[in-house]
Amino acid sequence: MLRFDTDSTVKNFIVLEGIDGSGTTTQLRRLSALLDQRGVPVMTTAEPTSRPEGALIRRILKGELDADPGTIAYLFAADRHQHLYGAGGIIAAANAGKIVLCDRYSPSSLAYQGMTCGPELPRRLNGKFPAPGLTLFFRLVPEIAMARVASRDQLEIYEKLHIQKLVSAAYDEVMAEAAGKGWNIVTIDAEKPLAEVSAQVDAALGDYLQRINMASP
Repeated sequence: MLRFDTDSTVKNFIVLEGIDGSGTTTQLRRLSALLDQRGVPVMTTAEPTSRPEGALIRRILKGELDADPGTIAYLFAADRHQHLYGAGGIIAAANAGKIVLCDRYSPSSLAYQGMTCGPELPRRLNGKFPAPGLTLFFRLVPEIAMARVASRDQLEIYEKLHIQKLVSAAYDEVMAEAAGKGWNIVTIDAEKPLAEVSAQVDAALGDYLQRINMASP
């Protein structure tokens, strides 16, 4: 499924995961600003990326282009590979001593693409990518998540309640299996008010950064 071993884990790499509307993007921006204010070198990024591969994925997610679910799985894996290993990517930034904050990573592919094209292909495509040092899993019920995104100007193809219910269940399975393989996962109760969610995130991140001898937020 997902890879975990000492040699492959990128300790400076911190991933925020959750269904649409769970608040990962809000917390990513807040953490980035907080670390920057404290003088911690940080790279903030997201998947799909802003590269051509990611831009194509975003067009598909917006419904502008049609693509087979398997094609989408391949595109996400290609975008992720370049994101990790390309010039100026995640590995380069982490090796340079930066904390890399990323909105979504391989678990999202196993949850979303696994739901649409079956689990085998996403598992095969993502099985050799390195594990992040910390994964923050934002968990909330799909009904609340979809109420949060309802005001957006345009909804993406997965932003439907029946789909998010399936993705939410898939995420729970993916995270449980990843934790069983040694991934460092902290579950965030994303149904709490924003201030309480932020406090949970800060506590988890502060504890982890102390463990890897980086400045705590």
